[in-house]
Amino acid sequence: MDKMKLTALMLCGGLLLSGCGTLNNTAKGGIIGTGTGATAGAVIGGLIGKGKGAGIGAAIGAAVGAGAGVIIGKKMDKKAEAAAQIEEAQVEQVTDNNGLAAVKVTFGDNVLFDFNSTALSNEAKAALRELAEILREDPTTDIAIIGHTDKAGTYEVNMKFSKERAYNVENYLQDCGVSPKQFKEVKGVAYDEYDETKTAAENRRVEVYMYASEEMIQQAEAQS
Repeated sequence: MDKMKLTALMLCGGLLLSGCGTLNNTAKGGIIGTGTGATAGAVIGGLIGKGKGAGIGAAIGAAVGAGAGVIIGKKMDKKAEAAAQIEEAQVEQVTDNNGLAAVKVTFGDNVLFDFNSTALSNEAKAALRELAEILREDPTTDIAIIGHTDKAGTYEVNMKFSKERAYNVENYLQDCGVSPKQFKEVKGVAYDEYDETKTAAENRRVEVYMYASEEMIQQAEAQS
């Protein structure tokens, strides 16, 4: 293990002993951005029970500085706090491929869609309008949308449903004024990522990720 990774592990160990489960993204951003990059982000995320954010993250090719990590962490804390006000939204703070703070917002299919349908419900549109307000505030926020299903029915049918639901969420957010440029990935994964610790109903979900774009990272580096 090289010196850099060892330093990251030592930092994480200290955090764990001091109650790192209470850390917000501002604190995590400072530690993750110390030059250890995605390695420290993954380790710290695992210790605090947040984990990685579905492979999201701008391809910047270099570790992000400590000051920039703090700035981005503050931005994501605010986004998470705002998203938590949306009724029925489940909000989780995660890390991206660059080890930077990101936000995962999950909606169950009971919120977004009627049974066996890909059409957005009125309840879904109300929730997504609130989410769109958060996304419009900062056009340097990148977005990924991933649709999931249960294991009932054929794989082909589930893939179709998961894709159409993810695309319908994207389309409605764009209808609400979110820039098309912000959407970096929109896909369905059927039940490829089925979570055995959750019920079938809980697996029928759409996840929306908010994370730092290359532009946001560059701006944060300049400010720091």
